Amino acid sequence: MRFKAFLLFVACCSSVAAVSSHAKNVAAAPLPEAQALTTSDAVSAPQWHALKQQEVDLLRKTLGAVPGVDKNQARPPVDKQWFKASGYDMNVAERQRQGIELLKGFSQLPQSLLDRNLHTVEAIHHAASPAVTRQALVDADGDHYLYFLAAPMGPKLGGAFLRAYQSGEISKAAALIDASTISTSVAKEHFNYPRPFLQPGNTITPVKDDIVYRDNRTYTVDGAAFPSGHTNTGYTAALLMAEMLPERFEPLVTEGARYGYSRVVLGVHYPLDVMGSRMVVEHHIADMMNDPAWRKQFDEARQQVRTALEKECGMSLESCAKPVPQNDPYTRPEMRNFYRYTMTYGLPKVNETAQPVTVPAGAEVLLEAPLPQLSAEQRRQLLVSTSIDSGYALSDGGENANFWQRINLVDAIAKGKQQAAAHR
Repeated sequence: MRFKAFLLFVACCSSVAAVSSHAKNVAAAPLPEAQALTTSDAVSAPQWHALKQQEVDLLRKTLGAVPGVDKNQARPPVDKQWFKASGYDMNVAERQRQGIELLKGFSQLPQSLLDRNLHTVEAIHHAASPAVTRQALVDADGDHYLYFLAAPMGPKLGGAFLRAYQSGEISKAAALIDASTISTSVAKEHFNYPRPFLQPGNTITPVKDDIVYRDNRTYTVDGAAFPSGHTNTGYTAALLMAEMLPERFEPLVTEGARYGYSRVVLGVHYPLDVMGSRMVVEHHIADMMNDPAWRKQFDEARQQVRTALEKECGMSLESCAKPVPQNDPYTRPEMRNFYRYTMTYGLPKVNETAQPVTVPAGAEVLLEAPLPQLSAEQRRQLLVSTSIDSGYALSDGGENANFWQRINLVDAIAKGKQQAAAHR
């Protein structure tokens, strides 16, 4: 199957203002800033289509959805013994407690905001094109695998990544990402908020899973909604890989946001579920990257990734990662607009009182890899100057919730690169 319009999720976002006839009385969350990518724009990037199709083909084999293929042999190697031998304790229980504390503002949100939260799911779900829904199904079935990271790397680097991942050349990175993904199960049990498709009177239509398994069964999930487990997994993988490959930092982080958006498209998660997971992941990864013991494992995995990809590319990573002129959908302005949209999903503020941005100690480490030429203080100032307004949902939670809700990594990096270029 050809994904001729896999990037039309931006168009989907901008069209949520036009409420579907299937979702009457839905107060949609508009995205007036984004210009929709047209079908012709998507078709002009056939290399990305091939990459996305390769993702699907590999995923089908890995999950045992291809007759005659042994899924145990098809799965990419993950060197869990390497990480285990380090003796590093992920302290999962404490990190889960921190995540719940960070998101505790969810329990005090007004019903009007929760209603809007559901209405936005319905609007996005019904406005999604068939191509966007298909990609959302691939994302759903590809949970815990890294295939989805290839597209934001671009045709050359992405192809090299798929070869290296499948052959086990980056097995340490796969293990590190797996170990560093802190489960949201405890938080889900704590908040215990019903899924969108379980809310009385919802207009969500179940989607048939006919892309990977092709058994035409209806895709569904169980358990509570808040925060999103898939978003947690996808954003952790995307952000850690971005830290390892800063040459494609912005596209990879944006892919993490798109991965979360897929959950809303399927009607199984709310915007707040996705936003909450992004906040917690950024908090966790910043904390880990400031831990010398974890950082030692990260540096080893990062070196393995960069060495393997340079070998597979047959050229320097800088050359392999360069955007394809005019055809690189991940470097288009619409992508930055899309990322900004996913920070709030158009939900209204819950607090109009302006609050200052206070950067937690060490948070600037997230900008270290893509902006090595800047000092720690300069990176902290970037996080402040590019943050979104205060007062949006979840910003009144635990300590530093205001910061983690507002941090905009994509804009911070773009502005940092502009400043660096101006001083050359």
